[in-house]
Amino acid sequence: MDCPDCLERLYAYLDRELKPDEVTEVRAHLDDCGGCDDNFVIEQRFLARVRDCCTEDKAPAELRTRIVTQLRMDHDAPR
Repeated sequence: MDCPDCLERLYAYLDRELKPDEVTEVRAHLDDCGGCDDNFVIEQRFLARVRDCCTEDKAPAELRTRIVTQLRMDHDAPR
């Protein structure tokens, strides 16, 4: 794996969306490439900061109810 491939898969790696063999490839590249690992650390910290900043905000109850209702309707709709 080269740097462009690694960086292209970085967000999927952080979001745990890769297949096990892809995880192994990305992790191996990050272990061997300081530049890509630096990018990984920066993105990891960024996502942690976003997560920390957004945990206190909650959607208004009415909005949450509308979303849940719509999701249930979508789930129950014939396919």
